[in-house]
Amino acid sequence: MSDEVRLALADVSRSFGPVQVLFDVALALRPGEVHALIGENGAGKSTTMKIMAGYLRPTSGEVQVDGAAVAFGSSQEAEAQGIVLIHQEFNLAEELTVEENVFLGHELRRGPFLLRKEMRAKTEELLERLHCRVSPGARVKDISTPDKQMVEIAKALGRNARVLIMDEPTAVLTNREAEVLFELIERLKAEGVAILFTSHKLGEVKHIADRITVMRDGRVVASAAASQMSEDQMAEAMVGREMKDLYPTRRAALGEDLALKVTGLTVPGHARDISFTLRRGEVLGLAGLIGAGRTEAIEGLVGLRRATGEVELDGTPVTIRSPKEAQAHGLVYLTEDRKGRGLLLNMGLKENLTLQSLGDFANPFLDRRKEEAALTSAIADFDIRAPSREAKLGTLSGGNQQKLLVAKTMLAAPRIVIIDEPTRGIDIGTKQQIYDVIHRLAGEGVSIIVISSELPEVIGLADRVLVMRRGRLAGEVAGRDKTEDAIVRLAMGLDGETEHA
Repeated sequence: MSDEVRLALADVSRSFGPVQVLFDVALALRPGEVHALIGENGAGKSTTMKIMAGYLRPTSGEVQVDGAAVAFGSSQEAEAQGIVLIHQEFNLAEELTVEENVFLGHELRRGPFLLRKEMRAKTEELLERLHCRVSPGARVKDISTPDKQMVEIAKALGRNARVLIMDEPTAVLTNREAEVLFELIERLKAEGVAILFTSHKLGEVKHIADRITVMRDGRVVASAAASQMSEDQMAEAMVGREMKDLYPTRRAALGEDLALKVTGLTVPGHARDISFTLRRGEVLGLAGLIGAGRTEAIEGLVGLRRATGEVELDGTPVTIRSPKEAQAHGLVYLTEDRKGRGLLLNMGLKENLTLQSLGDFANPFLDRRKEEAALTSAIADFDIRAPSREAKLGTLSGGNQQKLLVAKTMLAAPRIVIIDEPTRGIDIGTKQQIYDVIHRLAGEGVSIIVISSELPEVIGLADRVLVMRRGRLAGEVAGRDKTEDAIVRLAMGLDGETEHA
């Protein structure tokens, strides 16, 4: 690492109209160093990164490149100086191919002609560096979410970045894909690239970072070498309080009454012969590697996919052909894709909250007063923080969007709730709030299934954990056997036993 500073913010503040969101932020990125920027949703990280990459201008203070003050008029001007931002939200043209996205706006030409063979070869080289097997000719709309993230990274690498700013790059990656990314980051460090890395996964921050800066409420509240900060210290700096008991302790013993019994659930091409039970007030975890069929099986259960098998709710056989029928039976599903399928980001809080239960607010005309009362209750019950009650949902942080999605789901008064990746892309403080909500609901007798790729989360929340492998149930762990090692062995087929349902 070098003492040279390649990109810095000097006492940068930023306001949007009368609202100030950054206060005298100072931050320095050095060649060959990974500098982690962490904080809760809404702490000011995204605004800080956008100022560094030329997407926003500071209201006061300076952006400095190689020690000299600059005033970027656009992200293109920042890229011209080798500063590239990899967005958390994909900035890809879905209808174009991978190759076309990698070179979009930077096409290789000879006169008026595109050098397609050279662009194809360069794209293949960039994808190979990432161990990504997607075809350069594949349309982006047809590839998986993790592959889209790899395309975003490949696109940034193709810009020959001197400074690489990575906003939650591992949020949608598997553990193996994240390890490939970390290996790439080590190579970029060795080449002298300065890297700014943000993540809500404090374990990977500790693993990859050389230096850590913590933001809270638009201010830098701590900055130190990574060797001097533990994960607990990071979390406490982020939330401004001591972090204890992240996962609530279950206080009541579970009864034997079955809320749900599933027998032989099969979703063609994804899951086969899935059988399990769920007790009243139980939290049941569903774990497995990405691609194991967890989400697809549950989507079959709630009518989002064609499925066969038998389902009993409270001992009564039911047929579920759509999410609407599932909700009518008291069974609701919170999708892992809250932005694409769970919420309408261009609409307001109230409209999103009541949309799923609109019939309860119309008799026959929409009762606006009742809607307002429901929003007031949701804001209080789930601690939803928004600039105003009239704000568009897309202006809220990811954590507050997730809390509104939970509130929207609970408005239907379900007896069984299935939550897919409940805290993906959410900061540690909001995670604790979501965990408390799950604990409270279970205590009120609601039965809950949690699908999660984070093993500490599924272990900390669930009474039992079902593990899927290659579309089938590989086993179940509970009690003292509910460990990361036991789950991983089942998920990878290392338990020495035959897969069973």
